[in-house]
Amino acid sequence: MDGMGYDYSSMMAERRKIALLIEWSRAYGRGVLAGIANYVKAHETWKIYQTERRLCDGAPGWLKNWQGDGVIARIENDELLRAIRKLDVPVVDLFEHQSTEGIPGVITDNRAIAHRAADHLIERGLEHFAYCGLPGIYSSEARGACFVEYLNRAGHEISVYDNPRQSGSAFISTSEDYELRCEETVASWVSSLPKPVGLMACNDLRAHQVLMACSDQNIAVPEELAVIGVDNDELICELCHPPLTSIEQDCEGVGYQAAALLDRLLDGETPPVEPIRIEPLAVVPRQSTDIVAIGDADVAAAVHFIRGHACDGILVSDVVQHVQVSRSTLERRFSKLLGRSPKAEILRVRLDRVKYLLSMTDYPLAKIAQLAGFEYMESMCECFKRTTGQTPGKFRSEGRS
Repeated sequence: MDGMGYDYSSMMAERRKIALLIEWSRAYGRGVLAGIANYVKAHETWKIYQTERRLCDGAPGWLKNWQGDGVIARIENDELLRAIRKLDVPVVDLFEHQSTEGIPGVITDNRAIAHRAADHLIERGLEHFAYCGLPGIYSSEARGACFVEYLNRAGHEISVYDNPRQSGSAFISTSEDYELRCEETVASWVSSLPKPVGLMACNDLRAHQVLMACSDQNIAVPEELAVIGVDNDELICELCHPPLTSIEQDCEGVGYQAAALLDRLLDGETPPVEPIRIEPLAVVPRQSTDIVAIGDADVAAAVHFIRGHACDGILVSDVVQHVQVSRSTLERRFSKLLGRSPKAEILRVRLDRVKYLLSMTDYPLAKIAQLAGFEYMESMCECFKRTTGQTPGKFRSEGRS
């Protein structure tokens, strides 16, 4: 098979030959594959066949003459569907659509995803909400419908993005590419939203497009528009400006349960009529939703300035000069709306930066202090321990363990 067969089991008779047709190009697919690998290692009864794939790829050439026992696939297109049906073996599909009638599936729970996103935005104190999906894509439409229904029942109105010039493709990647070329449409829609607003995007890449539109339109994130994505693709989330809050799906759980289902089908179990739905793990908060909704324009501007420049070593006097109100007025309104002073907000942002640098780098404390806006390493360490109850060194070691 030209190196396409990978033997994960010890030498056993009658090992089942399983084809995995799942993309390596996205964090979701790689997570699913990790879950399947966990199942294979635990049961030691499979021999795996796979090649590197993208989500939109059709059937690989080797599949036509492959003599195997079962398939786990993300069936995004009809070509792949036809090729798989010709094999006449048990199949588990991991892609969300309506065109694979008769093939059992394991998918993420879109309702739970939408509810987690809505609850997170509600907890930020927001009253206006919006959804930006990929029009015509099944999973995106499902998440949007659940998001709208959930917030409608809570008495909220929701603005939903609808591009009249849709791509006409059922491929997620094609629709993403098309929407990126329609950035002026997204920017116009984002500009029209009431502010402040909490926005859910159907996935992280879509959220990244929204954040770029906000940058082009000088819309402050998260003060005017708080954004949450789906998938928690760390590379995309950290490339966003500001870093993107996202919902982490249980990709490994999807993969593991798909493998378990395929084994049951191979043992003769009747396929389930409804797909097995796997709930998401958690909301992973980052700066794109780090806000308590602020109706005061001066305080919102001050918060935005602080979060953008706290690590540059600014003082409260710099904030006062930026918003052009008296210090006493700003401090009074800050305390009323946020429950803390401008100085405390500056320190909070700096300490968040310290935590990030401790977790993600091997920088010495002196450099971290400099990057976080502290004049002296000693003052950073003192503030950190007073606030967290830990020294920076202990925080770093515990986080890595």
